Amino acid sequence: MAGKEIAVKKHVVRLSAEERAKLTDFIGSGKRSAQLLTKARILLKADVSNAGEGWSDGKIAEALDTSVANVERTRRQLVEEGFEAVLIRKYNPKCARPRIFDGAAEAKLIALACGPAPAGYARWTLCLLEEKVVELKIVEKASDNTIGRTLKKTFSNRISNSNG
Repeated sequence: MAGKEIAVKKHVVRLSAEERAKLTDFIGSGKRSAQLLTKARILLKADVSNAGEGWSDGKIAEALDTSVANVERTRRQLVEEGFEAVLIRKYNPKCARPRIFDGAAEAKLIALACGPAPAGYARWTLCLLEEKVVELKIVEKASDNTIGRTLKKTFSNRISNSNG
């Protein structure tokens, strides 16, 4: 333990051999987000157990090209929420955009798209549908991309992506 820098910390990382093996496999798979891989590397470097490296937060931050605050948050999350919580990406509902088409509006859009095309057109286009759903006050506003994505979930071969 002579080479380890151990400072008095509120959230100390002590990993079991099993947890270290899980983290090593986690990093080795490379099939996770960069954020989660960095957290796994932070835990391995911050581990003060006999098998760990016990690096300081500053040294970890420099080596992994991250911030000291990120290292501190990761240590705190391990201690407060547990090992598994660190390796799962949290869903933040504030980051997700609210859906424009709820179930009822989506049903009205599908019914409209399945119905006869407007006069002068052989079939509905995404732009025509975009204008019509706003005109009929099904939704306040929508783009042709949103219309296309919504319809693609159910069907899309009757809709043309052309403007006319």
